[in-house]
Amino acid sequence: MTMHATSNLPVSRDATGAAFRLSGRSLMVARSAWLLVALAAILTFVLALPFRWVWLTHPGPATLANLNALGLTPTAFAAFSLAWEILFAGAFALTGFIIFWRCDAEPFALFAAGLMVVLGVANGALAPATHALLGRHAALDFLIHTFEFITWCGLALFFYLFPNGRFVPSWTRWLAVAILPLYLLWNYASGPWAPLNWPAWVILPLNGLIWLSWLLSQVYRYRRVSVPVERQQTKWIVFAIVAIIATDILLYFVIGSFVPGYVFGSESQASPQAFTYSLIVTAIDGAISVLLPVALAFSIMRYRLWDLDLVINRVLVYGGLTVLVAGAYVLVVGGLGALFEASGNILISLAATAVVAVLFQPLRGRLQRGVNRLMYGERDDPYAVLSRLGQKLEAALTPDSVLPTLVETIAQALKLPYVAILLRDGSTVEVAAVCGSPTVRPLMLPITYQHQLVGELHVASRAPDEPFTAAEVRLLEDIAVQIGVAIRHVRLTADLQRSREQLVGAREEERRRLRRDLHDGLGPKLAGQTLKLEAALDALDGETDTARTLLQETVSESQTIITEIRRLVYGLRPPALDQLGLLEAIRELAAHYRVAGLQVIVSAPETLPPLPAAVEVAAYRIIQEALTNVARHAQARTCTVSLVLSRELQVEIVDDGRGLPPEMRAGVGLTSMRERAEEIGGSCTVEVVAEAGGTRVTARLPISRQE
Repeated sequence: MTMHATSNLPVSRDATGAAFRLSGRSLMVARSAWLLVALAAILTFVLALPFRWVWLTHPGPATLANLNALGLTPTAFAAFSLAWEILFAGAFALTGFIIFWRCDAEPFALFAAGLMVVLGVANGALAPATHALLGRHAALDFLIHTFEFITWCGLALFFYLFPNGRFVPSWTRWLAVAILPLYLLWNYASGPWAPLNWPAWVILPLNGLIWLSWLLSQVYRYRRVSVPVERQQTKWIVFAIVAIIATDILLYFVIGSFVPGYVFGSESQASPQAFTYSLIVTAIDGAISVLLPVALAFSIMRYRLWDLDLVINRVLVYGGLTVLVAGAYVLVVGGLGALFEASGNILISLAATAVVAVLFQPLRGRLQRGVNRLMYGERDDPYAVLSRLGQKLEAALTPDSVLPTLVETIAQALKLPYVAILLRDGSTVEVAAVCGSPTVRPLMLPITYQHQLVGELHVASRAPDEPFTAAEVRLLEDIAVQIGVAIRHVRLTADLQRSREQLVGAREEERRRLRRDLHDGLGPKLAGQTLKLEAALDALDGETDTARTLLQETVSESQTIITEIRRLVYGLRPPALDQLGLLEAIRELAAHYRVAGLQVIVSAPETLPPLPAAVEVAAYRIIQEALTNVARHAQARTCTVSLVLSRELQVEIVDDGRGLPPEMRAGVGLTSMRERAEEIGGSCTVEVVAEAGGTRVTARLPISRQE
């Protein structure tokens, strides 16, 4: 048989996560074993058909009476029943062979294909035809029990391995080994060892625990391990199983409770009405059961064909609504009937109908909101999302954790597979925080703060065929606004921390400079002064000339020390500010540069109110550095220094020189001016004067913050 390759099958992986495929002799053995089991199951089913036909055409007295009442012959009844059994078995077998045909040496695909064939055509519990062979021969009994054993073990392995062929969680492999003896006893043991003869309080909880382990395995895999493609595969199987179970509950227990005389699972019903309903249920149940092989085929081979979220949403809402409405109807009818000791009263039915009509819309709304919250998160409650974001921001302990907390909260609240925040710094964009991985091209939303673009919010939709709704886009835009505020907060906090570090560094550098100057300059000089004074004292009695010389040298060195001390003090704060004030100090500085040939014009108010010391020092140093740059590099003839005082002190230095070079790099002087302004919360900019061709330095120094 020729196998056709396909690229969209689930890839089985070994314990290390590497892709694993059968090849060579192992592939040939696996295919041969698969064909042997599949053909044996089909032959068993075909062999059982004649016996099943005979059994159906010779019904019991109750079934025969119902057939006569309906005007049906046993042959028609047998043809109808057997047709649905063949449809059921054929759908499973055909699915298995299709997967086998296209499996391309995938071990898990081979396993799933074999399970479908055996489950459909040779399992006595689900295929009544093969059940007709029981008791015909000991070998046939053993064969049917073997197929049942394969089915139940296969189902356990299927839910532990689906969809990628790995045991997840890893301990489920030991659970699969542990339940193997139970299934052996279940299908082969007799007498007291047979689980069917065990007490109900033992067998029911045991079965419940096994089924619960299947469910928990899939839930854990879906939430913690599965990639988006594997989650889509899981949705197909979950949809099919939920649809089958919901349909069976609706048919057998909800609607069946209204049919007089109907007994679940019995082919011989007590009345023609119950018998007719039994035939209808058989047809519907057989048709809906075909969903399982179809879903498995799509999940394995065509999992990208459709997304099932919308279908699952509607099934959960209207399926749950149907159950609740039917339950309410039964409770009202039964309660009122028992209260008034009446049954079949039209008024009671009308009252129940009225109650159902009143409850329908509120129940539908609540169910819709609950299912939407389950599947889509809190997208229908934007206030809850924004409130959760606020709570997370308050709980964030460090600035570094703010943005990661935001993306995780958005992904969890809206159940999105991918959320990322990108920060923009000029022309560069870098990822600051990310949660998940994109399944489709993400939606990009700008993040702004005070009309300034500060970043981008990238979000991926839940599935390729499910774009964001207009309401979701509006919610995400509102979230982007909040993220802009958070980014501003993070940047301000980072700038504050950086400023603190710079201040600490500058302080320590200044201390180091003072220590070096005092230790290496003033210290030795003062020590030398002491020695010379002691020598002069010793020479006063007999060596007057020597003492005079030493004293003269000491006086000269004392003047040098005074000059050095003044230099150190001047480095801490210009003395002119204390002696003359800011305006006169600037005018004196301007006069100094006029002597050097640069005409400096000072434009300022007649007087200035007392300013904070930090503002005075920053303004003076910025003007001093700017004038130094003009004198050295601008080749200017005139320069204007302007001071304007309002809520802040604005300092502007404009020259008529050659301007800034095209490829200027900020040197130490320009950097120091900007840092001096930013240290006190201000700003400093350097630009070319378009009309004159010179350079303008503008510094804005806040006053209120320094008071």
